[in-house]
Amino acid sequence: MSRSHERLYQRAVEVMPGGNTRSTVFVAPHPPYAAHGKGAEVTDVDGHVVIDCNNNYTSLIHGHADPEILDAARVAAADGTAFGLPTRYEVEMAETLVQRTGGIPQWRFCNSGTEAVMMLIRAARAYTGRDIIVRFEGSYHGTYDAVVSTRAKGVARAVQDSVIEVPQGDIDAVERALMEHPGRVAALLIDLMPNRAGLVPAHAEDVDRLVSLTREHDVLLAVDEVITFRLEHGGLHTRYGFSPDLISLGKVIGGGFPVGAVGGRADVLSSFSPLTDGPVAWGGTFSANPVTMAAGLVALRRYSPLAVTELNNRGDALRARLNDNGIAAHGSGSLIRLITDDPQTTWWRLYQAGVLAGTNGLLSLSTAMTDEHLSAVGDAAIAVCGRGTA
Repeated sequence: MSRSHERLYQRAVEVMPGGNTRSTVFVAPHPPYAAHGKGAEVTDVDGHVVIDCNNNYTSLIHGHADPEILDAARVAAADGTAFGLPTRYEVEMAETLVQRTGGIPQWRFCNSGTEAVMMLIRAARAYTGRDIIVRFEGSYHGTYDAVVSTRAKGVARAVQDSVIEVPQGDIDAVERALMEHPGRVAALLIDLMPNRAGLVPAHAEDVDRLVSLTREHDVLLAVDEVITFRLEHGGLHTRYGFSPDLISLGKVIGGGFPVGAVGGRADVLSSFSPLTDGPVAWGGTFSANPVTMAAGLVALRRYSPLAVTELNNRGDALRARLNDNGIAAHGSGSLIRLITDDPQTTWWRLYQAGVLAGTNGLLSLSTAMTDEHLSAVGDAAIAVCGRGTA
């Protein structure tokens, strides 16, 4: 580490626990510090340039400082960065998501994927009048108490009474949970390709069975697509041919700005309507912020069906190249997960070779990447993770 990084780190540890705000970006002894990004590349405070395959954990679908997105944000900001009133931008974003998802009819907005999952769970409980959420152990749904391990520090024991964790991919365990708690489960929360669990896409037959089980037991099916929405024009669930009762989005729909969204059936989300008796009160000072909504609308318009297909094809080709060179690389389309015995060492070696990955080996592609970028990423990954090196 250079003196520039060390000076920043010494300042950071004085004012932030461990010198860091986000657990997900920490690598020992401490991560480098970014200075600026442009397109597919990031430059750190030492001037070291890396191809960004982290993209702020999948959120920067068009890379850094995209001119068209920045222009939209500037125009919106010039009219006012936030209001105590709704704006046209959130209406347009909701209309866009209805059309894009194939008809998920109602939407509400917030500021992060974690907050979207919180809102989704509140909606499920408010609509059903039930408390229990069933979810798969090992899937990441943010930092809300109800979706982290019930054994995690700081999580109240009472949370265990309202959450049932089942082993990843164990559909029989889901069925047992629903049968053992009749009339008490509000929702089953799933991620169709969970990053923390290895970025392995769900089997179609398993998804079909989960859909059937939720219908049979009158349980809401909630899908977390904060990361996976980028994989199909209407979200990864469309690949499996079903429409969720509730869905949480984030990341790519914000154009690089903080964002979260919950979509769902009109009857389910009506619990939030101020036009009903006893609505769920849910504010959010910066929810549906016009700058975010304006940037996100441009980002989504640019991420057309053709752009989705092209980026997925490029990701599949890169994954195939890695697999052909003996590297365990999971995922689908524009999301790739390198499976290594020592993710931290792999991260640093990739960084030194000019590639910024996620700290768990996640590679997230952007439309800003050229063929030369992807070739360089493949070269670096093969050199770092190839046979006999990892």
